[in-house]
Amino acid sequence: MENRMGRERESENRKITSQLLKSKTGEFDLESILFLKLKGLSIYELGCIGECLNLERLDLSNNNITHLGPLASLKLLVVLNLSANRITTLEPLGSCDSLQSLNAAGNNINCLENLQSLTGLGKLESIRLRDPVCNLSNPLCNSSTYQSSLLDMIPSIKVIDGERVSGQGSDLYKLCKDIDNSLKRFLSNGPVTMEIPGTKSGAAKPWVEESYWDVKPAESSIIDEAYKQFNDVLQECKELSKRADDTIAQAEQALNIRNDPTSFVF
Repeated sequence: MENRMGRERESENRKITSQLLKSKTGEFDLESILFLKLKGLSIYELGCIGECLNLERLDLSNNNITHLGPLASLKLLVVLNLSANRITTLEPLGSCDSLQSLNAAGNNINCLENLQSLTGLGKLESIRLRDPVCNLSNPLCNSSTYQSSLLDMIPSIKVIDGERVSGQGSDLYKLCKDIDNSLKRFLSNGPVTMEIPGTKSGAAKPWVEESYWDVKPAESSIIDEAYKQFNDVLQECKELSKRADDTIAQAEQALNIRNDPTSFVF
């Protein structure tokens, strides 16, 4: 009996229901949900998620999703994470007019035609189909030209797989990438050795003499001059102190005379 109830709960959890959404967000009205994270819940059916009409950010990564139909009604969706599922086509996302960032790495998308529906999304700037850090990819990514082809198909794209391919900063990113690739090729040829005239092959000498960085004692004349300047400053301080004492004494004397009732000072 308990096993049966456990299987029923597990089956229920694999489909998105209003109860699941309310328990995850604490909202009683599905239209009040703006951010939703349903990562790693073994979900295979999106159920009533299309009723979250005001949803802006959605994380459905690490599930068993194959069909995206209910997402077509999410007109305000801005960020969508579908990584690590079993998706073959993104066609329903063509209605998500506000979509700006899409992560679909780790699915079964095998050709550009399966992304054709995204061409009408004028706000889409970032798309990820491959994530080497998490070891996620798509069959489409086996082609060395898929990034350039994707950029031609969706001109609004600025970032593909985390790499800036157009817009501000793209040239710098490409330059850094070229330098990185050049360094990898250079270092792959083995350790670098230098031959310096007058030394054994591969033995490098310091650029400066060993005593170059040693702290040298200051010249005695410099110390004498500093000592003299210090004494001059000390003498000036003593004179200023004496003047201050005299001024204070005169002020005290004047105050005493003013307080004397026999004095004629007004």
